[in-house]
Amino acid sequence: MSAPALNPPILTATGLTKRFGATTILDNIDLTVNAGEVLALVGPSGCGKSTLLNILSGLVAPDAGQLRVAGVPSAQFRDWRRIAYMFQEDRLLPWRTVRDNVAFGLEATQTPRAERDRIADEMLALVGLEGRADAWPHELSGGMRSRVALARSLAVQPDVLLMDEPFSKLDPTTRSQMHEELLRIQAEGVASKRMTVVFVTHDMEEAVVLADRVIRLAARPGRVADVVDLATLARPRVPTAPVVAEQVRVLRAAA
Repeated sequence: MSAPALNPPILTATGLTKRFGATTILDNIDLTVNAGEVLALVGPSGCGKSTLLNILSGLVAPDAGQLRVAGVPSAQFRDWRRIAYMFQEDRLLPWRTVRDNVAFGLEATQTPRAERDRIADEMLALVGLEGRADAWPHELSGGMRSRVALARSLAVQPDVLLMDEPFSKLDPTTRSQMHEELLRIQAEGVASKRMTVVFVTHDMEEAVVLADRVIRLAARPGRVADVVDLATLARPRVPTAPVVAEQVRVLRAAA
């Protein structure tokens, strides 16, 4: 699987600063996310990775600086459905079936019920959960629940998928399977669109296996300390491959 060609920016952050009370969490962040790439955000706990993701999603406004989405200032951007957010917890609603959980985000778009169900079933097939649409969340394994959460994020057919350590609670085998699924879906695209993915992780191996670029944030206040370009590393990337293991070692040494 080859790396994507360099595309125009879909997210551009300039001088982003965020404070909570007297504490500066992010300080003067400049960041560009190109359309169709996979970007990892790494750094020590408390450096503002999740806060930055929240700003990119439009959930949190910066105290200074500017975010542009597809070239439009975030304050003027209206189609936030183009950006989906997959949280660390799967956040499945226990009183809704798997199909209805996946279709949840479509309800606000006034999509007819039959069409919501069709899209939900299509997304479940995409993540390998055919036949589980009528199951309840408590009947699923942790890996299956993560797949449902991913299907729910994909159902709105986003241009950008933001992910906050979504696989951190999975066992190594299941996490590896989810990595493969994510890269396959990202490369194939949803509704013929190759997605942009931005994810937060503490796992340097996960960052190297998945990302085209890795942005390393320094300790609080969070600043961009380093940008590592991994686009030339061939895919699929096996963690035990010498070139991959060496890049993981370099990232861990710099952390």
